[in-house]
Amino acid sequence: MIHKHFEYYAKHIKHDAPASIAVFLVALPLCLGIAMASGAPLFAGLIAGIIGGLVVSWASGSQLSVSGPAAGLTVIVFMAIETLGSFEAFLLSVVIAGVIQIIMGYIRAGIIGAFFPSSVIKAMLSAIGLILIIKQIPHAVGYDVSFEGDDSYMMESASSSFHELFDSFGAISLGATMIALSALAILILWDTQWMRKFTIIRRTPGALIAVLWGVIFNMFALEFFPSLSVIGEHLVSLPILTDFDQLAELFVHPDFSVIFNPQVYVISITLAIIASLETLLSLEAANKLDPLKRIAPTNRELKAQGLGNILSGMIGGLPITAVIVRTSANVHAGGVTRISSFLHALWLLLSVLFLAKYLNLIPLSALAAILLHIGFKLANPRQFYTMYKEGMSQFLPFMITIFAVISTDLLQGIIIGIVVGLFFVIRANYHSSITMSNEGESYIIQFHKDVSFLNKALLRNLLLKVPENSTLLIDCSKSQFVDHDILETVNDYVKSAPDDNIEVETKLFCSI
Repeated sequence: MIHKHFEYYAKHIKHDAPASIAVFLVALPLCLGIAMASGAPLFAGLIAGIIGGLVVSWASGSQLSVSGPAAGLTVIVFMAIETLGSFEAFLLSVVIAGVIQIIMGYIRAGIIGAFFPSSVIKAMLSAIGLILIIKQIPHAVGYDVSFEGDDSYMMESASSSFHELFDSFGAISLGATMIALSALAILILWDTQWMRKFTIIRRTPGALIAVLWGVIFNMFALEFFPSLSVIGEHLVSLPILTDFDQLAELFVHPDFSVIFNPQVYVISITLAIIASLETLLSLEAANKLDPLKRIAPTNRELKAQGLGNILSGMIGGLPITAVIVRTSANVHAGGVTRISSFLHALWLLLSVLFLAKYLNLIPLSALAAILLHIGFKLANPRQFYTMYKEGMSQFLPFMITIFAVISTDLLQGIIIGIVVGLFFVIRANYHSSITMSNEGESYIIQFHKDVSFLNKALLRNLLLKVPENSTLLIDCSKSQFVDHDILETVNDYVKSAPDDNIEVETKLFCSI
């Protein structure tokens, strides 16, 4: 069995290794930015990213999902640290949240993920794509105000994000814009069929070339055209370690002295629920994106995330969830197995230990180009047209969910989408559960599948349409369940029908 697994992963390493670099380039600034937005040490974000890849990727049942710190938790983390008074006390909540998630996995709470409508999942992916585009344009033009919220609106309102977008056009840096546009051109060209004919192109991630181009351009500009150079906050910023003693100092541990503080458990439960919902949403999206259409077990995913959060909390990391932006980057870069996620975390670890000095040369505008490219793939106009062709029952929940996610945040938007989707399901069921047909003076009311109290008004309207001096057959033979309210309505009609000289007959299931 181990030998077969080794052969499987070895077979796909040629796809997974390049994809891991693309995921690493996307994950690096997000890990740092999310930590900053959460009011936590920058290293806490990197720890969460490293644990998410080195541990969770193997414990998870998903081959493509990438786990790490999530922007959707930044507000909760920030408020929790303020409430508990220290980052160390918060780490205890992370550990306990991990334990709760493992328990949720064992009691099979992962089934919740199966209740997300397909249109809502597709809308979530498209909305995230649009958010990436809106949030990355300022970075692409050199207006780097807030990298921390780039895959979520949790930290900022939609209005402030659009305001930042429009502000960025008044503060364009020519050098950063040139880097972003040329990097984006490289990424688009890299995906063309003509370029993919070359083996070396297929095996080299376009994201790596785009980043290398950004570094080379900026070094050349610094030397010969300083006005086009990118410096300071427009570059990646990693802590530079000179020895392993400095690394050890970056690890912090939970403060177990606050274990009897009720607030610790309130925060733990909140983290566990929100992180689990984000994980299940991301897992459903990963299943949709997977070219091989593999289905990952949700309960195992909750256990894997719980293990990751326990380990992350024990050594000073932020809470972990499955994250769709990095998962999308993995899929679009050609990742096939969990090796890609594992290797991206290995690159994060090595970057902290040995490469920080060189990674700090990367312009954020080059990374923005990568995310813009991913954003367009997620929010591809063809997807909107496809959903429109599937009818209003799919298109309206799709569009409303997108608008809700962009206007609020990921979780609120998804909840609104599910409610709208449920409305269309009930509406469709309302009209299809009971039908009426007639031949001359003979009428048939047919019950289909389950008929609940929601169909009572429809049934009454149909009964009122049966004219005097007619015969009526109420056929329940195809129903598996008929609600008591419906039976009561039928009973009342049978008693009153003779007044209009209507002869009523019932067939099977209905007991009159």
